[in-house]
Amino acid sequence: MGEIWIKEAERLGDGSIGGAMDTPGNPGRVVWHTTESGQGDSSFNAVGKYLITIGAEPHILYDPTTDRLAQYGPLNESARALKNDGTTRTNRTGKVCIQIEVLGRAGSPFTKTWKPGPNFKALMRAIRSWGVPDVFPMGALASQYGDPAAKRTRSTWLTKGGHYGHCNVPGNDHWDPGNIDKAALFAAAPVTSTPKPTPPKPSTPTKPVVSVAHLNAARRKDIPAPTGHTTYKTEVDVVEEALVAEGLLEKRYADGSWGTKTDDAYNAFRRRMGYKGDEAKGAVGLESLKKLAARRNFTAKA
Repeated sequence: MGEIWIKEAERLGDGSIGGAMDTPGNPGRVVWHTTESGQGDSSFNAVGKYLITIGAEPHILYDPTTDRLAQYGPLNESARALKNDGTTRTNRTGKVCIQIEVLGRAGSPFTKTWKPGPNFKALMRAIRSWGVPDVFPMGALASQYGDPAAKRTRSTWLTKGGHYGHCNVPGNDHWDPGNIDKAALFAAAPVTSTPKPTPPKPSTPTKPVVSVAHLNAARRKDIPAPTGHTTYKTEVDVVEEALVAEGLLEKRYADGSWGTKTDDAYNAFRRRMGYKGDEAKGAVGLESLKKLAARRNFTAKA
């Protein structure tokens, strides 16, 4: 399985934007969009909120002028940026259908002025982790609205893995991302080969152990204390990293302090596990902690 959450990306929204893919046995693909907006942080923030408001979230929002990267939902589930093609749910085609909204306009291809950096490389790393090849199966992108050179062949869309423009997706009539330099996308994040390391000697991994009593002590002390106060930091770190991996806590709040952000994230995990009412809030329970531990490879104890 490939990367589900890109560790370098900011988180936008609540992490839930779609559902399971309809054809997970088919090759993975990427769809490039443009937001038809300005660029820079103010546009990034405004567009980021707007896509949530209208319920058209992609997986990724990217600013090619600042290398700013954000993620709305897990890459192994569907997004909401495409129209259906009849009965075919294009958002759910393939084992992944990673949709990227790039700040910019189709009429001004972003590869002419972009400044790709480490976040773009991280994005391409995640894309390649799903086995998506560095190819555009439909060939040409659109240089203007209605450009006949940009194909929307259904059989190609359904069966070929690779990169597509929004202009290449059957059932859709947009012409974004414009006539970007396709080769430049891959050249900006070259695949490098590294020597295979010498395999380490087999050892039995030791799982971290987290105590419910310690977490609740941290919860009682850290929340009312000044920001950054820590109690049982090592164990809180384990739980916060697990909540980050679940897409429920932003990485910047994983600081070993059980503050309100961590408390909200843990409550969200309990709701995800089916807890309701008072069971989904308040002190940490051993049963819910064991469920998180089973998913994120640590040991929970009383």
